[in-house]
Amino acid sequence: MVMAVSFTRYGRLYYLDPGEHSPKVGDRVLVPTDSGPEVAECVWAPQWVSEDIDGLPVCEGPATEEHLGRDEANRRRRAEGKSIAKRLIRKHELPMKVIGVDYLDRENVFKIYFSAPHRVDFRALVRDLARGIKARVELRQVGPRDEARLQGGIGPCGRDLCCATFLKDFEPVSVRMAKEQDLPVNPLRIAGACGRLMCCLKYEHPLYMEFKERAPRLGSTVSTPEGEGQVIGYNVPGDRVTVKVGSRRCSCPSASVCSPRKQHDQMYGEEPS
Repeated sequence: MVMAVSFTRYGRLYYLDPGEHSPKVGDRVLVPTDSGPEVAECVWAPQWVSEDIDGLPVCEGPATEEHLGRDEANRRRRAEGKSIAKRLIRKHELPMKVIGVDYLDRENVFKIYFSAPHRVDFRALVRDLARGIKARVELRQVGPRDEARLQGGIGPCGRDLCCATFLKDFEPVSVRMAKEQDLPVNPLRIAGACGRLMCCLKYEHPLYMEFKERAPRLGSTVSTPEGEGQVIGYNVPGDRVTVKVGSRRCSCPSASVCSPRKQHDQMYGEEPS
């Protein structure tokens, strides 16, 4: 049994073992963390999955009024800390942008995440923050991808950013992946909200590589159910090949397209190497 929760509305998903509990979508539950149980919203009710998944944290049950009150107080403290941090950054005239704030009430510690074009000397800022917030303060600089993950947003596809919802680790993405998927190498077309190459370029890359290994090359002459023609394009997600037959174009399933060499091998058998 697996369930999914989120600490913020439309935020990143975390998977749990429901244990003996059966929360419904929208219920507030307790999630074990390094700093103790925290309140999160159930966004995916417990259900069976076919894969064997071990090592998931176990849900600690529904949140009580005491837990909900503590969670609301922490939210107010985070909002207060963010407001004070922005004001003091302007006062110190530092080229910093506050991205997110975490508050550990048991330790009275604020963790403030910020982005900046270069390294920043924020020692004086930390001292003023500690006095203004009356807590210990830790400042952490994050990169463009982590900034997009913390802030969230909508991608070019019209959906919530992958990094802000389900993507846990950033895998390397290269321009070659865009070229092999016949995408225009235009930064405005293949860059995400963070300004880096879109993570989703990695998703279909293995499919394109597998398709191109078995598909006839562009420009080669092939036989199709419509007749003999020349390969002029691919539709990899649809597993189809575009062939020019005479003055017409036809889109055929890749399994129905074969080259003269393949026909020869099927008729006479492959010659021993």
